[in-house]
Amino acid sequence: MKRALCPGTFDPMTSGHLDIIERAACIFDEVVVAVAASPDKGGGPLFSIEDRVDMATQATAHIANVTVRPFDSLLVDLAREVHATVIVKGLRAVTDFEREFQMAQLNYRLDDAVETLFIVSIPEYMYLSSSAVKQIAGHGGSVSGLVPAHVNERLIERLGKRR
Repeated sequence: MKRALCPGTFDPMTSGHLDIIERAACIFDEVVVAVAASPDKGGGPLFSIEDRVDMATQATAHIANVTVRPFDSLLVDLAREVHATVIVKGLRAVTDFEREFQMAQLNYRLDDAVETLFIVSIPEYMYLSSSAVKQIAGHGGSVSGLVPAHVNERLIERLGKRR
């Protein structure tokens, strides 16, 4: 059985994240969506780890071979724990590639039994990021279609703005 790990902060989960997870689920027998605690990332996440796990669980509920779990460890340690042999990462642009390539090499150095697979974003989501979603939503702009509907509602709840 081939099990893959699809890690991220998912603060919040976007339609681009969901697309990568759905495509990975077509390739692997099982996909574990690993929601990183990331307390030190850019001033801390907008949503708690529990909220992000809940949103990711709701967003992937239609995919039978996907599970969601939080983590706060080295990614290769989590891969060993869940018996994943592949880390799946989405790539949007060259800047993603540089950062993700560096992390892939470091993960390989830590555990050469875990491979990294890059899935390139579809053109519709090449520009999409959680940061951009938060910025748009924070200024009252619509992120409908950029995030799953339930995530859009949570953003409106959290940021108190609707257009």
